[in-house]
Amino acid sequence: MKAKRIIPIAIVVVLLSGIYFYMNPLLPIITGYSAKNLASGVFVAGRSQESMEKEDLNFSFIKYNHNKIDPVKKEVRSTFLWKTSTAVYVDGLGCSLVNDVKKKEMLTRPFHPVEILAANPDTIPWPMGDLVSDTIPAGVNTEKLDAALAQAFLDTIPFKGTFAVTVVYKGQIIAEKYRSDMNPSTKFLSWSMAKSFTNALIGILSKEGKIDINKPVGFKEWQNDERKNITINNLMQMNSGLEWNEDYGNSSDVNNMLHKEGDMGKFTIEKPLLFPIDSVWNYSSGSTNIVSLIIRKTIGNDAEYYALPRESLFNKIGMRSTVWEVDASGTFVGSSYIYATMRDYARFGLLYLNNGNWLGEQILPESWVDYTRTEANGSDGKYGAFFWLNKSGVFYPDVPRDMYCCRGHNGQYIYIIPSKELVVVRTGFSKKGTFDLNRFLSSIVNSVD
Repeated sequence: MKAKRIIPIAIVVVLLSGIYFYMNPLLPIITGYSAKNLASGVFVAGRSQESMEKEDLNFSFIKYNHNKIDPVKKEVRSTFLWKTSTAVYVDGLGCSLVNDVKKKEMLTRPFHPVEILAANPDTIPWPMGDLVSDTIPAGVNTEKLDAALAQAFLDTIPFKGTFAVTVVYKGQIIAEKYRSDMNPSTKFLSWSMAKSFTNALIGILSKEGKIDINKPVGFKEWQNDERKNITINNLMQMNSGLEWNEDYGNSSDVNNMLHKEGDMGKFTIEKPLLFPIDSVWNYSSGSTNIVSLIIRKTIGNDAEYYALPRESLFNKIGMRSTVWEVDASGTFVGSSYIYATMRDYARFGLLYLNNGNWLGEQILPESWVDYTRTEANGSDGKYGAFFWLNKSGVFYPDVPRDMYCCRGHNGQYIYIIPSKELVVVRTGFSKKGTFDLNRFLSSIVNSVD
């Protein structure tokens, strides 16, 4: 009789042990994802907890978190089972998970706000301001354009989850549409579109002679093996050869980096070489955060480093709303975490459409956009340097092959199509297979000459 009782108890112990060992490494990702994104959604983007939990956090284990917001301390605590993660807001630097670094240190960074362009943008003509011309450029079929935008907001598969769309043609905004609970002042999360902004900072530093993208980066951790030959160019083209797993669905490198690590660049630097350098294309958010760390080390002064994006980029092109978040160690999360309005994202697209020139000022090196659009070895025509390409036409068969874009998780895009003089920005929350990007973009392309 006792033996019969022992067997079920042993089975229960084995099952509980299995659950523990399966869930334990996942829990910081589950709670960290919820805490970080809810904190940024509330304190940076100005959305409500209800809105975030209903949509952005309503999937997989994430939806089972218990989330508590402290509006005074400006922090969020998310708990699931036996794990709690905390994210805190730091003025000017957005929200970060409290990992490996004490909260007090995170709250006392040497950040000195750079004055955002002071003049009222409503009185300044687009693109430096928000005074948009009522005149539609010649060559626009408004009926087709209106139909394309209406289709994008159907909110049923295959057009599900759109937050906002902005279309710029021949330098002018010709269409804007927002979901009813969002508006032109709403800040939207970039996810991996941030990689393209990291591209811009490297371009600016390259123009100033402070960085050579073809020179080995020289980390001391890499000096005793082949990693010593990795360049910034290799990192930007995603063919550094470093081991990396970008699968967002499990305890992968990218999930561990974003949700468990206080210093994301350092985490990736420690990865071993898996392939010969410049031979295999392997998409890696870690590579971008190494580049972000290189930028910080190059500047060498944190106050100047935190001022760099606004002084050298955002203020130059009228991006008043933009917030670039840092990890717990204080390095910009170059892979994933920018918040900006639709018009600010459109301005960034215009900078690249105009070959890095903004109203006569050459912000980026004159050849930088050509470099950006150069096919990375091993990418089969789909990737350049922190930008996606359409040379193969695999993802966008009905869109001009010269299209290139900033692309972010769950449906964030800045499309740049030089042959059509088009910039199209689309934000939303669209899981894989729920939004037909080719039909969406081609319908806009077909609405202009």
